[in-house]
Amino acid sequence: MDSSRECHSRRTMTHVSYGTPRKLPKPASLVGRVVVLDIAFAGLVGGGFDKVTKKLIDGLGGRLAMWVDHHDHDRHADFAGNPRFLLAKKAEHGACPEMVTPELVQQVGQVDTILCHNDFDGLASAAKWLRGGLEAYPGADNDARAIDTRMGTPSGVGERFDRALRARPGDPSLCDLIVRHLERGLSGEANWKPIDEAAAELIPIERETARAARAYRCFDRRRGGSVAYLDVTEGYGRLDKTELLLLGQKRAQISVVVDEHNVIVAAPFDSGLNFLHIFGLDGGMPTRVSLPRKDLDDALARLEVDFV
Repeated sequence: MDSSRECHSRRTMTHVSYGTPRKLPKPASLVGRVVVLDIAFAGLVGGGFDKVTKKLIDGLGGRLAMWVDHHDHDRHADFAGNPRFLLAKKAEHGACPEMVTPELVQQVGQVDTILCHNDFDGLASAAKWLRGGLEAYPGADNDARAIDTRMGTPSGVGERFDRALRARPGDPSLCDLIVRHLERGLSGEANWKPIDEAAAELIPIERETARAARAYRCFDRRRGGSVAYLDVTEGYGRLDKTELLLLGQKRAQISVVVDEHNVIVAAPFDSGLNFLHIFGLDGGMPTRVSLPRKDLDDALARLEVDFV
């Protein structure tokens, strides 16, 4: 699946490309002046900031018009005072669309390409930029915040988009459709049909995720608090890892999900925990990290869990 596939806005003929913090398109594939929206600086896993994020920044050079993001990262300090970088912490902005304002779009001027994260937060940011900094529908910013923080409840409209994207994460055709639908202010009822069809595919994934969550085991941390631990290496079909982690957090402050390749550790973003410090990582989200499976024993030791 090509996460850097482009769609073209009919209104502005602006290219829209998709990526993730760990997988970014080559600079040469991005046309003209580029604005980057909701793409977090890469953490240690997957190559790190220097091999992934900085490579894109350096490759774009003067063609980088603006980078707007709301994910915590130690390397934000490198760009303090640089007018081409609008960087915040998630505690300051729970989602990226609220950072995209008419004033910012006007200040940056014409761009040829938008590179955005391939989740609802990123797609809503791209559509808002194409609309000159205006929401696609009343409450779109609030929906993005509720979905990205997993706190609060999105509207029915936001939930339809979110469920479709969770069922088909990173699907470029679905991303194209959603950006176009949002850019047009949700006009055209027929556009909902393929979105709702994608959302329906989430139902069996949710059932399997709920089944897996029943196998969580809880362990006390030596200095207080607890960890919900789950190994899904074998015996399960497709799972929604984000939902699985949230279900673990209903049982303990920290949830740990282990699969064939990774150890994923998460806590609520307002928990005050900083896994970057706990695990000695050099960048990424403080409250959700992914570690290599081989580091499982060390991870549990650092979490001060006596695993039995």
